[in-house]
Amino acid sequence: MRRAIPSTATLIAFDAAARHESFTRAAAELSLTQSAVCRQIAALESQLGVALFERTRRGVKLSQAGQAYARKVAQRLAELERDALAVMAGEGSGAVIELAVVPTFGTRWLLPRLPAFQRQHPGVQVHLHTRTRPFLFEGSGLDAAIYAGDGHWPGAQTQLILPETLVAVCAPSLLPGGRPLAPAALARLPLLQQTTRPYAWRRWFEQAGVQTDVDVMGPRFEQFSMSIQAAVQGMGVALVPEIFVSEELAEGRLLQAADARLGSDLAYYLALPERRAVPEGVRKLSTWLADETVD
Repeated sequence: MRRAIPSTATLIAFDAAARHESFTRAAAELSLTQSAVCRQIAALESQLGVALFERTRRGVKLSQAGQAYARKVAQRLAELERDALAVMAGEGSGAVIELAVVPTFGTRWLLPRLPAFQRQHPGVQVHLHTRTRPFLFEGSGLDAAIYAGDGHWPGAQTQLILPETLVAVCAPSLLPGGRPLAPAALARLPLLQQTTRPYAWRRWFEQAGVQTDVDVMGPRFEQFSMSIQAAVQGMGVALVPEIFVSEELAEGRLLQAADARLGSDLAYYLALPERRAVPEGVRKLSTWLADETVD
């Protein structure tokens, strides 16, 4: 029985027409005539038995069914393109790693070190994708992930990369003397809150033996990179992983606002899907990460 799958050319024409909601602009993008695009769309609608566009005197617009189908087609075409690029890049030989990573760890810790990995393993390419929470590896197209958590990831085995230690940092303008403050004095400064660590300041003050009612007050930021930039701009004191602010501290753009550090209940792990053979490239990355984090 023949599969009810439209041709790729037809789907590409529909995708362009859906994005532009114009057969004319779709034709220009694809270097086709308008009539050719119209025929492709008409053939697709006939095959599906559904009107994907509403025709008016002013042009065309997607029908409700067309909107839903357009989202799915765009996703599938993007996946096909990624698959083709992966094959062209040598995937299947273990030469390409599709790696998910939490954003700030990726930009602040991993990317500055990746050139060293590439020099050590010139035949391996690492493609980075942003993910903030555990996900199902099955069907994701991803080989591994680096995430912040407690080491538990359903359906995956994990390898500790680095523990997380939080430090309080701020711009020099908030520390006129340039010296760290006592924990109690820190409560009088604006506190920058981290969405992913909502009670971090509370734990920091409790560890320091300070009682305050401002520990959850202040501007909130979803990513550590945002909190760090806000601190650089003098908006307040940020409580962030020490590994993410080494450059700013070394250059003097940030100062340590207090000596106390807070050991987080989270750490950074490499997660690999269970019951799946580990590609050679991923094995090399795992070993390299272990070597990079040896004290």
